[in-house]
Amino acid sequence: MKVVILAGGYGTRISEESVLKPKPMIGIGDKPILWHIMKLYSHYGYNDFIICAGYKQDYIKQYFFDYYLHNSDVTFDLSLNRMEVLSSHVEPWKVTVVDTGLDTMTGGRIKRIRPFVGDEPFMLTYGDGVSDVDLRRLEAFHRSHGCALTMSSYNVGQQFGVLDIAEDGHVTGFREKHASDGSMINIGYMICEPKVFDYIEGDATVFEKEPLERLSADGQLMTLPHHGFWQCMDTVRDKQKLERLWSEGNAPWKVWSN
Repeated sequence: MKVVILAGGYGTRISEESVLKPKPMIGIGDKPILWHIMKLYSHYGYNDFIICAGYKQDYIKQYFFDYYLHNSDVTFDLSLNRMEVLSSHVEPWKVTVVDTGLDTMTGGRIKRIRPFVGDEPFMLTYGDGVSDVDLRRLEAFHRSHGCALTMSSYNVGQQFGVLDIAEDGHVTGFREKHASDGSMINIGYMICEPKVFDYIEGDATVFEKEPLERLSADGQLMTLPHHGFWQCMDTVRDKQKLERLWSEGNAPWKVWSN
């Protein structure tokens, strides 16, 4: 199953960093947050990635162009203009970086990668949040109910739009979060059937608005609550929190080392 990652936005809420690079390329430790997200998927055996790029997409392309060299031991024979790779420490990833437009909304970016996905279900997430979601459990749940889209949800005390969820997992509506309630939010880590593309009009479509609302109204949207760790990187303060967890060897999303 292919993994689609939304990585094309401007990242204006963390402009101190995103003025220089796209938000998914902002580092946690010595690796961009995009790498951390991909490592989670790779841990569960998902190694075929489609990156929906836009803002400063050249930065993402250059990173993967250089990735093999930067993660290998090499000998350069300058007199013969020759390079010998002694050993390599790279992941078994296939990475397709697609220009989905500079000002395209999330739904439009998803619509544009349809030719690269084909007629198969695919995973979908955002390029700015790390988690320890059990992706195999998520896939099993998705295959069990037959709906068009499954999303991971999480209880977080912040100002996000929230989900109304029935006992069987169907998402029945969306509303603004109240500080006093404990409703669940969409944290990404989704699985989509190809029919999801039919709910997206074009470049101006915000996926989190009309498409998800229509999927919910049609009884095609399910969620699997996540009770572990999740953290988005919206601000410098978020980045500092993630940096601290990583540097202290206490990063809950680093499941690949367990």
